[in-house]
Amino acid sequence: MQSTLPSRPVRPRRFRCALPAISLLCLALVGLSASAAQSDQTKPNLLIVLADQWRAQAFGFAGDPNVRTPNFDRLALESVRLTNAISGLPVCSPTRASLMTGQRPLTHGIFLNDVQLNPNAVTLAKVLKSAGYQTGMIGKWHIDGRGRSNFIPRERRQGFDYWKVLECTHNYTNSLYYADDPAKRVWPGYDAIAQTRDACDYIRSQSRSNQPFALVLAWGPPHDPYFTAPAKYRALYNPATLQLRPNVPAGLETEVRKILAGYYAHCTALDDCMGEILDTLRDSGAGRNTILLFSADHGDMLGSQGQFKKQRPYDEAIRIPMLIRWPDGLGTKSRPLGAPMNSEDILPTLLGLCRVPIPPSVEGLDYSGYLRGGPNPGDNATVFRCVAPFGEWERRAGGKEYRAVRTTRYTYARDLNGPWLLFDNQSDPYQTNNLAGSAGHAKLQSELDALLQKKLREQVDEFLPSRSYISKWGYSVNTNGTVQYTN
Repeated sequence: MQSTLPSRPVRPRRFRCALPAISLLCLALVGLSASAAQSDQTKPNLLIVLADQWRAQAFGFAGDPNVRTPNFDRLALESVRLTNAISGLPVCSPTRASLMTGQRPLTHGIFLNDVQLNPNAVTLAKVLKSAGYQTGMIGKWHIDGRGRSNFIPRERRQGFDYWKVLECTHNYTNSLYYADDPAKRVWPGYDAIAQTRDACDYIRSQSRSNQPFALVLAWGPPHDPYFTAPAKYRALYNPATLQLRPNVPAGLETEVRKILAGYYAHCTALDDCMGEILDTLRDSGAGRNTILLFSADHGDMLGSQGQFKKQRPYDEAIRIPMLIRWPDGLGTKSRPLGAPMNSEDILPTLLGLCRVPIPPSVEGLDYSGYLRGGPNPGDNATVFRCVAPFGEWERRAGGKEYRAVRTTRYTYARDLNGPWLLFDNQSDPYQTNNLAGSAGHAKLQSELDALLQKKLREQVDEFLPSRSYISKWGYSVNTNGTVQYTN
């Protein structure tokens, strides 16, 4: 949602990430090592397609009875699918910063929307450039923190060369972007379609080069507003006939069906976009040696648990799609894998697949061997959190800090007052029976609490009130906890 706050000067940030000299040294070492490691083999291309607010459940291949996603269903049949992938802090900017750095939000400092990632961070594009890749970014950025509609100069692009980007907009039919100069440009029509066509042009052009490419295509939909997909997609969905998840409470059915119809229209529009991408990869000859990763920054409650949007600790908000297709390296047979892959794990896993050394600044796990059929590098449990509730989940709307662990079977969450939620996602997939505090599950709760506390210690997370982190990083927020930004 666009802000109506007046413009204000941007205060300088006090970055607490790795020092620039250390970052440059790491990149230099990565470049030298990568050159040696890759000298006798063909490097794969990398294509990351990232949707905004697309929950894991809203696909035909995931069992949604309503949505039409034939191209994603086809992609799933040719991909490794991480069935328990989650967003480590289910909000836009934090997830994007974790994807770019392989770090957790309390390390890179992006635990709110509309704040800036340190321009000296060690990032995906910088590392791959040092390994000989051409880099490109198209679509939504949302980690510059200098205004949602302001120009982003090259020194703040985190290593990307090809650049057609806006910090953030959800006006999908009048969508601005910048290239290499401050001149405002407009994507024609529905922006995701135009962005996809530009990405396909990039793929065709780069496929004629001997140099591998790494391209990120970041769509704005299906994030709200829900009713702005092209008319032909909206016409596909009749709210009255849609089936609701059992955890949508009585009284919300009409509202939720209306929202779902618009949400699904966006999803099917993006499905056509994915079809164009798959066709372009095939026709250009780049498909077999291109790692295609499709995911989302977080999910959407869409009325489940009587709640909407993100930040909440429920599966509709935290679980995200995670499809990884690479015919030459992973085959073309669908393989579901249950490890709960987190946002900070994406970068090291992709570098592992590309056989590019992983910088020491990275905190996530490398699942590349696991994707190839090897052992799981984790313990089937990962932490997700809300550091500082804001916006639509401000405190007056029930928002609060929490730390939680998601395993292949359970979700367990604590707030600042103690144990809060405990769900057995196997027997209770819609999370309607909170077992926290139940005498019959005291042992399980104790075990999960100990696991969570252990992981928080390992991650140096003291679980303090949000004001401690906001003060530490020098952020200024308004009364609902939101960072002000200029348009």
